[in-house]
Amino acid sequence: MEREVTSKLDAIDKRILAALQRNSKLSYRKLAKELLLPITTLHHRIRKLEQSGVIRRYTVELDHKKLDQRISAYILLKVDFAGLKEKNMTKQILGCRLKSLPNVEDVAIITGLKDILVKTRVAGIAELNQLLAKHIQLMPGIKSTETLIVLDDLEEVETLSRRILSPQLIDSSVG
Repeated sequence: MEREVTSKLDAIDKRILAALQRNSKLSYRKLAKELLLPITTLHHRIRKLEQSGVIRRYTVELDHKKLDQRISAYILLKVDFAGLKEKNMTKQILGCRLKSLPNVEDVAIITGLKDILVKTRVAGIAELNQLLAKHIQLMPGIKSTETLIVLDDLEEVETLSRRILSPQLIDSSVG
């Protein structure tokens, strides 16, 4: 069903989605003015995008430096499948437990030499070490960890470029 919904998105829907990704806090009035759409059309289309599941939720974008979360890291985990089996756990359950840890932003089950990828943001190396030594490495089912510290967060660069680029440039690349 999701494939049907995305194939039915037209250029207007795509422009609405691009504008909401830039700033989902805009009022319908301001958004309609920016997109040159009648406010009722905009309201109807957004409601349709929400009901179809294309728009799942509205969220905020945090400035992690202002929250004193200056270090981003990815932690690659090798799973001990025998240990998981002993505890009657799956990778998915382990992933959910990891996601509930402090400072863990995201968890993904991946393919390749490692099994799980954890994204975290912390204030400093000591906090990262504490997360690893007191939480992650002590969890049942974790065989080994490999930590990658982010030098430059391109997610933040992308956000900045989205603000700088005009809506016309973004709109032409969407369709």
